[in-house]
Amino acid sequence: MIEALEKGLTTADSEVTTKRVYDLDIKPCLGCSMTCMKKTPGICVHKDDMDSLLPLVSQSDLLVLATPVYLDAMTGPMKTFVDRLTPILEGRMEIRKGRARHPLREGVKRGKMALLSSCGFPELETFDPLLAHVKAICRNLNREYVGAVLVTSGFVKRRKHWDKVLGMIEYAGANLIKDGKIPDDITSSIQSLVSRDELINAANALYP
Repeated sequence: MIEALEKGLTTADSEVTTKRVYDLDIKPCLGCSMTCMKKTPGICVHKDDMDSLLPLVSQSDLLVLATPVYLDAMTGPMKTFVDRLTPILEGRMEIRKGRARHPLREGVKRGKMALLSSCGFPELETFDPLLAHVKAICRNLNREYVGAVLVTSGFVKRRKHWDKVLGMIEYAGANLIKDGKIPDDITSSIQSLVSRDELINAANALYP
């Protein structure tokens, strides 16, 4: 899925950098009296792979979070990465759209953010907690939320419909660059490939 999205983004003549958080050394945020906001502004107490990721995020026009849904949320490593974006925010606060927020540090781009996700269940409601979380992250980081590609019934689609799914994801990536957002009908088109009964029957056959 990530490779298909990257292909669509690249076809649209953009520069794409992919980082896999599972392969990186990213220590959890310590909440250490907000060291990165006051004692060493913009610099985390940890010395790990976030040292190279923070400049990439700070200068990105588009940040795509790609994560499966396991138990109603993004994976632990992805959440750790998101927590460690705190250094790009200032310690002071401002009112933004009726809420107290930390402003971005000088030089940090106010870019866009999108989501790529999959789950094993057939209902789109499975993604509701994750979508709410990602939209909240966008508001905190002062980024524009520009949509999501959500793949339900993932393990069935991998066997029967994967070429179609990957083609739709590639199209979503190209459209994200061309029109600045993911088409609203992408997720529903992917969901329609497998019925709920088909998914349940396949799951029950795999796990009798």
